[in-house]
Amino acid sequence: MINWRDGVVVSLGREWHGALETTVRTPDGSELRALAYPALVGRPAEGDRVLLNTTALDRSLGTGGYALVTALPDALPQAPPQGPGHLVKARYTPLQTMVLGVDEQESEHHETLREADSLDGMPVVVADLHSALPAIVAGVRAQAPDARIAYVMTDGGALPAWFSRTVAQMRDEDLIASCLTVGQAFGGDLEAVTVHSGLLAAKHVVGADVAVVAQGPGNLGTGTRWGFSGVVAGEVVNAVATLGGAPVASLRVSASDARSRHVGVSHHSTTAYGRVALAAADVVVPEFDETIEVPATLGGPSGLNALVDEQVTPLAARHRLVRRAAGAPLLETLRRSPVRMSSMGRNLDADPTPFLAVAAAGEHAATLLRR
Repeated sequence: MINWRDGVVVSLGREWHGALETTVRTPDGSELRALAYPALVGRPAEGDRVLLNTTALDRSLGTGGYALVTALPDALPQAPPQGPGHLVKARYTPLQTMVLGVDEQESEHHETLREADSLDGMPVVVADLHSALPAIVAGVRAQAPDARIAYVMTDGGALPAWFSRTVAQMRDEDLIASCLTVGQAFGGDLEAVTVHSGLLAAKHVVGADVAVVAQGPGNLGTGTRWGFSGVVAGEVVNAVATLGGAPVASLRVSASDARSRHVGVSHHSTTAYGRVALAAADVVVPEFDETIEVPATLGGPSGLNALVDEQVTPLAARHRLVRRAAGAPLLETLRRSPVRMSSMGRNLDADPTPFLAVAAAGEHAATLLRR
């Protein structure tokens, strides 16, 4: 189940919060890009021997092109001093880690969260893909520049938040106030046991005006109706509604995905919101204008809009469909973002529709703050 290799670190590369790129030379002379999480394995240096997990890399899967450093056997890190916190995440894996949960008894925020039970109407934007995060935040800030935004990262993709350069940059740019990792995910500014307690912490500890919930990088899908990690988006809608928040469902839309199930509105969105979400949400439906380039096979923007309308119509039986312009002004907003946008290997220029669709949801969430 695991492909193991060993090698020697020959150089260090980019570093961002919680992660360090290295180049590792293996005994056969090949060189691999390898990613280390110093908090888990220690900080590698040139000349260190490392053990690598190359399972996903060997299969050319979406790990960002990295082997993963699992240990520095000749330079094991010192055991950290005993501190508060007893939440174990990535439980019963070889790299399980113990963290201080924002909601646990040893936390300074325990009393705040012990009886917390309401989001007090806080808008929460729900997304399928991690790549939606910067566009949603840009949409929120276009309408509410001073809004305090929290990102709640679920455990459907990467477990360490450290893997995400997007989150690191957004924290550096003060675009989000906090990253909260929930479930088995870890490495956020705050750790929580569940989506529910993570959302409550976003409201009552971070003081967020708006929250965004999405999985970490590395969406998992099988091409089947139910076998995709984004199905949890429907469960998040239920959690937000249960806690008295205002769920805003963003749609996964593409004009250029080669897979028919993801053209227009992805089946991930229609399944999660149409079958899994039992509570009503504001489903934000983007309306593209003539400035947005759409393949002729879809009939241009008007043809894409007609397709999207057809695909979302069944959702109106349970949800409120909110139509918002997703054209040139919003695209200009996205172009001003300091964070690079890329989804499924396509950037903002190659296919702006995924980013416009979720940014429109961010704009709508911001309008709810004025009510």
